[in-house]
Amino acid sequence: MDKIERLQEIFDNSQKIVFFTGAGVSTESGIPDFRSQDGLYNLKYKYPPETIISHSFFYRNPEEFYRFYREKMIITTAKPNPAHLKMAEFEKAGKSLGVVTQNIDGLHTLAGSKNVYELHGTIHRNYCDRCHKYYPLSAVSDSTGVPRCSCGGIIKPDVVLYEEGLDSDVMYGAINAIRQADCLVITGTSLVVYPAAGLVNYFRGKYLVVINKSPTSQDAGADLCINAPVGEVMSQIKVN
Repeated sequence: MDKIERLQEIFDNSQKIVFFTGAGVSTESGIPDFRSQDGLYNLKYKYPPETIISHSFFYRNPEEFYRFYREKMIITTAKPNPAHLKMAEFEKAGKSLGVVTQNIDGLHTLAGSKNVYELHGTIHRNYCDRCHKYYPLSAVSDSTGVPRCSCGGIIKPDVVLYEEGLDSDVMYGAINAIRQADCLVITGTSLVVYPAAGLVNYFRGKYLVVINKSPTSQDAGADLCINAPVGEVMSQIKVN
């Protein structure tokens, strides 16, 4: 039995699948990841990207933050790929409890997934840091300089920057889903960003699957490892 056939068998025998996704799921949609050779962390800016997307830098130098954020973090042309669409199909069929994602691009929601636990937030929600008024993505993407609220406060993306904690409600929801899952599929993530990566340790189900182009810390304990692009893999799977 080849690996695709084995994956199909695991999916057919599972009723509570949870997909745990990272940047590698969205690279096939044209969104760069962070740690590959062409990733954001290897770009040359006046400041390192991990410094720019930190809480302290945002307030110290919001102009430079937004220059980087608009150029590299907001990609409005990206569309869901076969991986996003197949995950949404599993949920619609009642076989998936949802998606736990480290991504902020909103592509899982755009693909039709309803239960999406966005651990690091999303570019599609933005709030005034003073009065907490909500603003859509266009308030940031279509503005120049530092976007301001009518009250004068800075409009801040609802994404988790370095030095910020994860939303506790999202964390609890994600942990609860992973605990209930009978199949956990880890894909498109190197599992090096904590605390998000630590959530996979709450899995107590039957099947652990890793679909990732590079090795992860969970490979040794997985029932199945596939080293290939996830969109390419999931496009061969049927939802039965």
